[in-house]
Amino acid sequence: MRKLKIIEHISLDGVIQQSADENGFPYPEWTVPYRTLAGREKVMAAFGERFDLLLGRRTYDLWSSFWPTAPASPIADVINAATKYVVTHHPESLAWGPFEGLGPDLAKDVRRIKSQDGPALILSGSSSLTSAVLEHGLAEELLLIVYPVLLGTGKRFLAEGTPAQTFESISTNTTPTGIVFSAYKTVGALKVG
Repeated sequence: MRKLKIIEHISLDGVIQQSADENGFPYPEWTVPYRTLAGREKVMAAFGERFDLLLGRRTYDLWSSFWPTAPASPIADVINAATKYVVTHHPESLAWGPFEGLGPDLAKDVRRIKSQDGPALILSGSSSLTSAVLEHGLAEELLLIVYPVLLGTGKRFLAEGTPAQTFESISTNTTPTGIVFSAYKTVGALKVG
């Protein structure tokens, strides 16, 4: 059975948006000043040598405008080789592959994919999809790559109304530029009192 891991680059105030796209976001590429070789190695280790991607349509479109023409590199090569499972109403317009369009029953489709043999599934950059995956208990692990910045505006990591949940810390480490890598295992419903 395949595992699903959520990996997000995130500001201290929960922003994951990194491109200007249609919203006029004022801080595109805000992660760039913090990137280092050590950080890249940690990100690549988190993704693994081989993986497939679970993407929302907007993230797929953003990534497909960059990765297919990116210079060859270890990360570009594995991202381009990964099967992209894309939640979309228009699968006929997908072109960057290999890919599979997923229909309106996200939970059913993700459970089907996870039941098959294959590499881990990585979900990155799709905030509404992340909330849905967590709501349906489909992810086993969460990695937050937290940058030491406040942005104040932009697309947030989770949608309002995402169900309360509990996570167990797996590991935490940092880079010299202050990026904190915090890995968590999903546990279940929120425990209170």
